Amino acid sequence: MRIGELVRRTGVSERLLRYYEEQGLLAPSRLPSGYREYTETHVETVRRIRCLLAAGLSTSTIAAVLPCLEARGERLAPTCPDVVGRLRRERDRIDQAMRDLSESRQALDLVISAARV
Repeated sequence: MRIGELVRRTGVSERLLRYYEEQGLLAPSRLPSGYREYTETHVETVRRIRCLLAAGLSTSTIAAVLPCLEARGERLAPTCPDVVGRLRRERDRIDQAMRDLSESRQALDLVISAARV
């Protein structure tokens, strides 16, 4: 399938698909004309990328863990032993970011509450 069909099937723009390719997340074959050619596997890969981005992972982290994930029903499951540790570290990073944002919000609330309205 061509890139337009992949856009239609995944809801992801051409620009983002090309970005995923630049980041090493997608590797379509090329026709002699130079056009990219995608398969059903690419549709699933894009869905996995979107899921991992929504989970807060960077594209560099996704590039590292994507080959070690398989679909088990509606979930992605790690297939490489070291991936679980990496995902836990990412979760810990997100937890810390949430704590930092909470502290920032509390500080902002103090400033707002001191306003004379």
